[in-house]
Amino acid sequence: MNVVSFYRFANVADPDSLRGRLQVLCDREKLLGTILLAREGVNGTLAGSANAIQKIFGWLEESLALSNPIESRWTEADAAPFRRMRVKVKREIVTLGRPDIRPDQLTGKHVGVEEWNALIADPETLVIDTRNQYEFEVGTFDNAVDPETGSFREFPQYASRLAKTETSRKVAMFCTGGIRCEKASALMLELGFKDVFQLQGGILKYLEDVDDDKSLWQGECFVFDTRVAVDRDRAEGGYVQCHACRRPLGSEDIASSDYSEGVSCPKCIGTLEKDRARRLEERRKQVKLAQERGEDHIGATLD
Repeated sequence: MNVVSFYRFANVADPDSLRGRLQVLCDREKLLGTILLAREGVNGTLAGSANAIQKIFGWLEESLALSNPIESRWTEADAAPFRRMRVKVKREIVTLGRPDIRPDQLTGKHVGVEEWNALIADPETLVIDTRNQYEFEVGTFDNAVDPETGSFREFPQYASRLAKTETSRKVAMFCTGGIRCEKASALMLELGFKDVFQLQGGILKYLEDVDDDKSLWQGECFVFDTRVAVDRDRAEGGYVQCHACRRPLGSEDIASSDYSEGVSCPKCIGTLEKDRARRLEERRKQVKLAQERGEDHIGATLD
């Protein structure tokens, strides 16, 4: 099963009119996943045949009058990591809370693997992981700084604080597939940073292109589907996801006495409202009963 992540910042005059036609096309090609449309561009992850996915890319390139092909990150999964196909219209294709920032007009310099390795090995470079804190905990690059954000929407506050003292420094930014660091680098330029670089294609592209002996990546890479995380070979990693808080859980978390499958984990135990905890416990029981009967339970897998 092919799993492909892609995005393109571009001027989309009427995302609502595109949504219906794109949904029909994806359904006809038997694809699963999610595509987001906004006036700033398109962002999506699809699972299905390579031929079907290429048809979608061709349709988008023609519909959006793109001058260059859509770049994408291809991986494989044993089973589809999505349950349905959804095309949605959003205010932003990646939620920074700044739809006015347009990376298709101005953004940082894209760098490939070799230049990236040299860039982040330089002690004068400020290396920023633009992802959420729980993603940072699963894996990151050598020398990377964690902004300690719970969502990308919190990144502007971190960047504004940084701009008070660090605008003269060279900045290298990265994220999973490139979309967050591309928008974040546009923000950094707006805040007065001059030398702003971003990893071309993100972590997934880096893991695809770099040799193991030259890799500066440590750990696994969190992904937003049922695989939870992928390793250096972009194969499914060793994490599961808490159904309550959606955070990735490693072997130590699962072995903890605070872990209750389908209900809570060491990261969220004691924070759930009683009604939600009761609902999760009831769901866990129903899933277990369905498994004993050899049946699938609705909601037993993540979207």
